Amino acid sequence: MGRVRGVPVLVTPSWFLVAALITLLFGHQLDRVLPELGAARYAVALFFAVAFYGSVLVHELAHTYVALRLGLPVHRVQIQFVGGASEIDDRSATPARDLAVVGAGPLLSLLLGGVFALGLLLVEPGTVPGVLIAALMISNLIVAAFNLLPGLPLDGGRMLRAALWWRTGDILRATVITVWAGRALALLVLVGFPTATYLLMGDRAAFGGLQPLLDALLAAVLAAVIWLSAGRSLRIARREAGLPALTARSLLRRAVPVAAETSLAEALRRANEVGANALLVEDDDGTPLALVREAAVATVAEERRPWVPVIAVAEELTEGMRVPADLAGERLLEHLDATPASEYLVVDEDGATCGVLSARDVDRVLAAMERGEPAPVS
Repeated sequence: MGRVRGVPVLVTPSWFLVAALITLLFGHQLDRVLPELGAARYAVALFFAVAFYGSVLVHELAHTYVALRLGLPVHRVQIQFVGGASEIDDRSATPARDLAVVGAGPLLSLLLGGVFALGLLLVEPGTVPGVLIAALMISNLIVAAFNLLPGLPLDGGRMLRAALWWRTGDILRATVITVWAGRALALLVLVGFPTATYLLMGDRAAFGGLQPLLDALLAAVLAAVIWLSAGRSLRIARREAGLPALTARSLLRRAVPVAAETSLAEALRRANEVGANALLVEDDDGTPLALVREAAVATVAEERRPWVPVIAVAEELTEGMRVPADLAGERLLEHLDATPASEYLVVDEDGATCGVLSARDVDRVLAAMERGEPAPVS
């Protein structure tokens, strides 16, 4: 879609589905309010759908603007099925910064609601401009109110988390509390939204057909998104809490040095003999040349291994594949991301070989952290 202050703004394909649904439903409402429009009501409804998501975009850009002003990187802004999302790198955030970034979105939605309320004074009620402005006022106020509900992943949940984080000094504990608040909110939305719609209907006898089904479907989608996103927030918080304890040294695999022409079968025999689970190809002077790839070894049939040299299933060692043994946490992950590989050579301060680090082991430990398991200790 474009960039705002250098931040990519993306629109997912699911938005078009929602825009079509909003156009259909709002067009149906316009048929009752402005029957004289005829088929043109769907053009008006489409305009409302685009304008409404424009308001959602402004809400997300408010988060983005404040985050950038506070020095927090923003990867992208995305308009999607159930609204929008700003991907902000908040690892260097504090409770105060988090509160400022999160609070900006609902505040701007409230301001937009106020602007549209003032706009109603300038148009005649019962006209197309009047109906559109009233609908945009109500929708922005609903966006603000819904986002202020105190449960993750909503803005209100993040504001509550910031307050609890400031009070307790423990962001993981604050996240756990607000995640369960979010899950309770998901259940409330699932049951409460269709019930409230039914109770607020003036003519309950007319409450039939597709309307109850659509309300129930919308409630189910919103509840599922809130529940799943809350769980994702908890996994991220657990991972970030355990990440500082993760070091390259703690994930070392013992490596057996072999010559390039050594057969794969012989190299594996030597590794099994000493209980090692990695192979390092060295030259005659003992200088590391390449790392044998575990995935490549698995593709070689056992009967062929005596005739396959290890260098055929190894990846040439580059500088980026050398990882300091004491590299830890986010810096370790950044180093691995900068040089994607399946295996890395772990070295000490003097450049001496300590062992091999497998990317699969890193992924396994990160997944365990997200489940709440502690990082391995070197």
